[in-house]
Amino acid sequence: MADTQTHETMRTILARHKGQEGPLLPILHSVQAEFGFIPGDVVQIIADDLNITRAEVHGVITFYHDFRDAPAGKHIVKICRAEACQAVGGAAISERAFEKLGVGWHGTTANGAVTLEPVYCLGLCACAPAAMVDDTVVGRVDADKLDKLLAEAGA
Repeated sequence: MADTQTHETMRTILARHKGQEGPLLPILHSVQAEFGFIPGDVVQIIADDLNITRAEVHGVITFYHDFRDAPAGKHIVKICRAEACQAVGGAAISERAFEKLGVGWHGTTANGAVTLEPVYCLGLCACAPAAMVDDTVVGRVDADKLDKLLAEAGA
């Protein structure tokens, strides 16, 4: 059950989107911006406010990859999974990241430093394989460059 502070925050978020057409996605973005993820205990609050089922809210959260159900690490490392990157070694880069971090996709390292996410094109196809650390896109990622990026992120 959500605490009093969470209820107050949700009332503010829901009021901000009241009367908006198709408010679910904007509400979810606001919730994630506020909490850093979508807490499970707010799903029913959103469903009740929008007069939809909890399953409908959950379905939208799980459909869109950018929504999280747990806090992310201090740094977000995204590795491109698109065809151009895969054609030049992207899969090996992903496997190395799994090994180095000890997590799979959407996992966060035990120290909370890094969350690893797949992304399906960073627009750097000519410099593939590509990755992104927080808001910085990096091209021509090889094992050494990946190791350096992960170390700089605290992994």
